[in-house]
Order: sequence, then C-alpha cells, then structure tokens
Amino acid sequence: MNSSDQFEIIDGYVQDDSSEPETGFLREQDRFLPIANIAKIMKKAIPNNSQGKIAKDARECVQECVSEFISFITSEASERCAQEKRKTMNGEDILWAMQNLGFDNYIEPLKIFLQKYRDTTKSIEVSREETSQSDDAASFNKFLNNGNQY
Repeated sequence: MNSSDQFEIIDGYVQDDSSEPETGFLREQDRFLPIANIAKIMKKAIPNNSQGKIAKDARECVQECVSEFISFITSEASERCAQEKRKTMNGEDILWAMQNLGFDNYIEPLKIFLQKYRDTTKSIEVSREETSQSDDAASFNKFLNNGNQY
C-alpha cells in the first residue's frame, strides 16, 4: 500500500484516511524524524576534506524514506506484540520484524549492536549502583562519626 493512499496533507497537517478514528490529524513533523538529525547523519557520509553539500530536497527525501522505513518495521513489530498480548516492544521484536519483512542482511549487525548496547547500559547501571552504595556508606559513616562527637 502506498503511503499517499493513506494520508492527505492539509495545511501542514496529515489527514489519516484509514478507518481508525483515534488517529485523526497528525502534524507532518510528527510523522517524520527531525530534519536536523537527518542532515547531521547525511553530512557524516561526506568526506571532511570535500566541499560537498546536500540539497534541501535530498534531505527531505531521505527524511521521508527513513521515517517510512521505521514506521514499516515498527508496525510489524507492534503487530507481533499485540498478538502476544504484550505492551512493550523490545529489540528482539524489531529484529524479528526486519527478518519477517526480508531485511535479513541487517539482522547480524543489529544483533551485535544490540548486545553491545545492552552490555554498555548494564555496566553503566552497575557503576551507578556502586557509586550510590559508596555514597550511602560514606553518608552513614559520616552520620556515625558525627553522632559519636555529641
């Protein structure tokens, strides 16, 4: 199904023509990733020593394509979560959706990235807990020392 079949842009808002009553009007900027973020990512692909620029229509085209891609994958993952009566979508759901939709070439790199991300966030949480525990111990020792002075 073509995205133009589902949406009509009216005065900067998108009219959802689907039968779902709760969607109604969406602002166009609510459908797409921020253009500044897209431009920043695109600029990284241009060599530092070149004077290359990215045209506005190119940024907007990539913005729309990337946003549509994310919606496509997320929608598939969301359907899986609904079938399993879960409210929280996780990384495995996204990987499953990508494989289910034929994006097999991305699965292994994304699995590696997801594992590294989880390892990093886990080590940050452990570090925070250790810092919190040492702060608590220091506060308790300070309390005990102050109590002994009185």
